[in-house]
Amino acid sequence: MKRLLRYLSNYKLESILGPLFKMLEASFELFVPLVVASMIDVGIKNQDVVYVLRMGGLLILLGLIGLACSLTAQYFAAKAAVSTASCLRNDLFSHISHISYSEIDTIGTSTLITRMTSDINQVQTGINMVLRLFLRSPFVVFGAMIMAFTVDIKAALVFAAVIPLLSLVVFGILLISMPLYRKVQKQLDQVMLTTRENLLGVRVIRAFNRQKSETARFEEENGLLVRFQVFVGKISALLNPVTYIMINLATIAVIWIGARQVDGGVITQGKVVALVNYMSQILVELIKLANLIITISKSIACMNRVDSIFQVQPSIQEKEAKKEPKAGSQAPMVEFRQVSFLYAGAKEESLSGIDFSVRKGETVGIIGGTGSGKSTVVNLIPRFYDIVSGSLLIDGVDVQDYSLDSLRNSIGMVPQKAVLFKGSLRENMQWGKEDASDEEIYRALDIAQAREFVDQKGKGLELLIEQGGKNLSGGQKQRLTIARALVRNPKILILDDSASALDFATDAKLRKAIKENTGDMTVFLVSQRAATIKNADQILVLDDGKLVGKGTHKELLNGCPLYKEICLSQFSKEEVERDGR
Repeated sequence: MKRLLRYLSNYKLESILGPLFKMLEASFELFVPLVVASMIDVGIKNQDVVYVLRMGGLLILLGLIGLACSLTAQYFAAKAAVSTASCLRNDLFSHISHISYSEIDTIGTSTLITRMTSDINQVQTGINMVLRLFLRSPFVVFGAMIMAFTVDIKAALVFAAVIPLLSLVVFGILLISMPLYRKVQKQLDQVMLTTRENLLGVRVIRAFNRQKSETARFEEENGLLVRFQVFVGKISALLNPVTYIMINLATIAVIWIGARQVDGGVITQGKVVALVNYMSQILVELIKLANLIITISKSIACMNRVDSIFQVQPSIQEKEAKKEPKAGSQAPMVEFRQVSFLYAGAKEESLSGIDFSVRKGETVGIIGGTGSGKSTVVNLIPRFYDIVSGSLLIDGVDVQDYSLDSLRNSIGMVPQKAVLFKGSLRENMQWGKEDASDEEIYRALDIAQAREFVDQKGKGLELLIEQGGKNLSGGQKQRLTIARALVRNPKILILDDSASALDFATDAKLRKAIKENTGDMTVFLVSQRAATIKNADQILVLDDGKLVGKGTHKELLNGCPLYKEICLSQFSKEEVERDGR
């Protein structure tokens, strides 16, 4: 809550004026029963039509002034709530963009989406309701009690007795319901996770004819959410009937005491009506307060969940003193020295004792079985994760001594899954280099073997890319992501199995074009295909997180059984034997 108050402090004026105008509205509302009482005791009793009309005009005036105050309060409350939620959402998005892969893997994408959307929307609703009603409702309740004492002290004692009891009920239910709402929101994460998995994997689900089982799984998760909501709803629903009973009993007591007072000539009939009106005002405000408390319970639970994301600190921290490589350095471009790595929550190391070095301009192939650690190795280079032990040097400088900006600006990364963003082709290419010219973009498209299909589309760099590149084939998306990395003209180019959707001929053309046009660029080729990496200057063979082979294609065929086994599974025996000679 402290974090939320800090955000609200930026909108102090709106946060003060909203409740202030609401209390002004309530103040005018508290005078209404007295005007009605005067209308009864003076106008109706004396059959003074002019007085009745004058009092009626006064009621209309009080109503209009109250409406003006209410609209003004609504404006300031909405402005404070929407602005605070907007700042909170912007900062949360910025915070999420700075936390490392480890934290994102641990928290989960579906949880982060829920925090960004549903939770912050609930916080916004809570702020709006609090600024409008949190002071107004108690003000009317206690104001009505005070006004009742000005009418008749004996009857007002009923107010003094019932209000503490009502407060006890209201806050008791609040304390019970708040933890339950947190449980509801947690289950909402599960529903979001199931929904996201099904939407992203819809083709796989249909391919394996798993629609019924996935529908049943979703119904189970959604049913559990409904049961949680119904349970907490039942507890929160107790608020209205309990307050109704207490208020109605109090109203009966006020009428009974008031009637005896009228019969004894102590007070007038109009004052009894005023007392009943004040009790009705309390009833209305308590109903509002009950709904407000339910909303506050949800909002507090949601804000705590949002705050828990803010409290997650990125495991990758930049050092204050940043180092830069020396000009003309003869050090290897990339050097792993006995590097070991462990994913968060894992029991065993994913990489162990990785040791190799790569010179400027070299092409390095990385091959191995599924889960051998190929992608993990290249993800350490741009420091998406931090190593556990050993050291990783880029151009002779420890990777942890670079600023993240300077490090990642020197690396062109093409991940396994091709990701494109909605917009023009030019805008997507300029992710690699913001001020890239059309000539630079077309050169990158040529190298990536993407120029031909782009020209066939007939729209050049204005070609519209749909969200996620839905209007392109898998191979087209992969070639564009490679071109995007090449536009940057990085020192290090990492292709993480990024040509898997290409046919062998296009793949061969791509590798040849990269070799001929990248100059001193150091290239990492991660692939399952031995043909893709066989001509690399150096090939690394990984198995179960360990480096089991290092050398050229020929050297490994003669000295690494695992590499030879991989090649035999993809080439003919005669071809493998010929390459090994």
